[in-house]
Amino acid sequence: MLLTLCKSKITPAAVTATELEYEGSITLDADLVDAASLKAHEQVHVLNLSNGERVITYVIVGERGSGIVCLNGPAARTAMVGDRVTVLAYAQVTEEEAREWQMILVRVDEGNRPVQ
Repeated sequence: MLLTLCKSKITPAAVTATELEYEGSITLDADLVDAASLKAHEQVHVLNLSNGERVITYVIVGERGSGIVCLNGPAARTAMVGDRVTVLAYAQVTEEEAREWQMILVRVDEGNRPVQ
């Protein structure tokens, strides 16, 4: 049996842009992607702390050091610039792996730079 556990969490990031005229996704600063051990096109859940919206999308790697957190396409309708969001990624693991599972927690500062 596989269990679905939280793999990575980025919080509390500030939305820096929204781009409605795009196919969909979330663009994240490459530093955040690396810190959270995410991959391009990996599925993530974006939880908007400002309005309670939750959207499932995928990662696009943005410019390193830019602090970008941009919701694209339909996801752009779920947030406004300045909203605080949490980005979650999950992994399926065996029960044995779950016993020693450690989630990656990436806290960010006001510029969306990792502080841990």
